[in-house]
Amino acid sequence: MTAAAKAMPVAASDDLRFMTSALALGRRGLGNVWPNPAVGAVIVRHGPSGPVVVGRGWTQPGGRPHAEPEALARAGTLARGATLYVTLEPCSHHGKSPPCADAIVAAGISTVVSALEDPNPEVAGRGHARLKAAGIAVRTGAGAAAAAHAHAGHIRRMREKRPEVTLKLAISADGKAGLAGRRPVAITGERASDRVHLLRAMNDAIVVGIGTVLADDPLLTCRLPGMAARSPVRIVFDAALRLPLEGRLAASCKEVPLWVLTAASASADREAALRVRGVEVIRAELSAPGRLELGAALRLLASRGITRLLVEGGPILAASMIACDLVDEIALFQASASIGPEGIDAVEGMPISALTRSQRFKSIGVEWVGPDRLENLVRA
Repeated sequence: MTAAAKAMPVAASDDLRFMTSALALGRRGLGNVWPNPAVGAVIVRHGPSGPVVVGRGWTQPGGRPHAEPEALARAGTLARGATLYVTLEPCSHHGKSPPCADAIVAAGISTVVSALEDPNPEVAGRGHARLKAAGIAVRTGAGAAAAAHAHAGHIRRMREKRPEVTLKLAISADGKAGLAGRRPVAITGERASDRVHLLRAMNDAIVVGIGTVLADDPLLTCRLPGMAARSPVRIVFDAALRLPLEGRLAASCKEVPLWVLTAASASADREAALRVRGVEVIRAELSAPGRLELGAALRLLASRGITRLLVEGGPILAASMIACDLVDEIALFQASASIGPEGIDAVEGMPISALTRSQRFKSIGVEWVGPDRLENLVRA
């Protein structure tokens, strides 16, 4: 027998260690693989001094190849008899690529350690069943909590037909987000700005309301060095199609996609003018005159493949998302300087304590990003 055929299974006591590595690999794909989940995979076999990683993989841009065949290709013949760690159940159905479960069987993997069952109804336990039927040992649950957070967008899209929503807020020490008259002002520093750009890169899409566009003329791209290609799809909720034709968003939409969600009654001529510039205009439902129905809008985005959505402005949209219970995570950046009582609230009509002290959210950590404080909260 070859050395590959004599491989010993990796002990279950090592499962969390190697699953942590797989999760780190999978995070490389966040924001870049939609509509697929960002999966990580590690192949491990025993060497003379203990377990050795012989193959690594993660979901590639656009969602293919999947993590498992990437890891199997790197491992080559060393995959035979080895243990595969994967952050989500291997697929078992024929889509745009063959089932990963079949590739795992063909490679001779002896054990699969999977963090989570895939909620996709086309998988939903069938991948694990396929592996077991082929005589492969399957262990589940290692790193499940971390995997559930990493795959929250995929899970939310499968179960609730909407993306996972992260609300980003930048506030002054006294909880304000702008000057009187809705005039914009720089609140947090350069390192916090870099972190926001990283957040953009890790989300499939970023959304703002038309009020933010008219006030700030934002670009909404990822401007970290070497990461321009990781800019998310930019989305504007704009019921009346007021998006400026010569603004920075419209001017850059051939480099970075720009979607505008608007009302069915919005001007057809205005739509045609935006489309000439490369803007994709999408008609959506209204909940009231001039206001998009947010639940329907998110379902529409999910139907187009969006799994992770970053809400970046402004106060009215933030308040509406909170009121509709559509926020799953909050990234709250707070500066040390105050703006004063004339400033505008970060969330229209409510103090920031309505979020930080709410039973709907729990804090999962606070850190300093340069001179600014970042608190991350998640749905309780």
